[in-house]
Amino acid sequence: QVQLVESGGGLVQPGGSLRLSCAASGSIFSSTVMGWYRQAPGKERQLVATMTRAGNTNYADAVKGRFTISRDNAKNTVYLQMNNLQPEDTAVYYCNFNLPAWGIDYWGQGTQVTVSS
Repeated sequence: QVQLVESGGGLVQPGGSLRLSCAASGSIFSSTVMGWYRQAPGKERQLVATMTRAGNTNYADAVKGRFTISRDNAKNTVYLQMNNLQPEDTAVYYCNFNLPAWGIDYWGQGTQVTVSS
């Protein structure tokens, strides 16, 4: 059915920037909420940011002012611009497409982001 493909991860120095992308390979519902989550070693997966089709956003406190989520509905793609990255941001980042009315979630394969001097 729907598959999500992520790209854009990598190794960056503190203070650097990365831009993650996640595109759906199949058709999605217009009501889909798109978002990003991350999981560091030994920790639970945590919400980073979400965005509705209408443009409403929600950010974790740890990334406010540094990360920006955006989406291109025509391309079924969600982006995460990450600025002023810090070592604490090191994690595997997963994109998520959620359909609340149906209780359905689709997840990307994950992309590694490493912030180190």
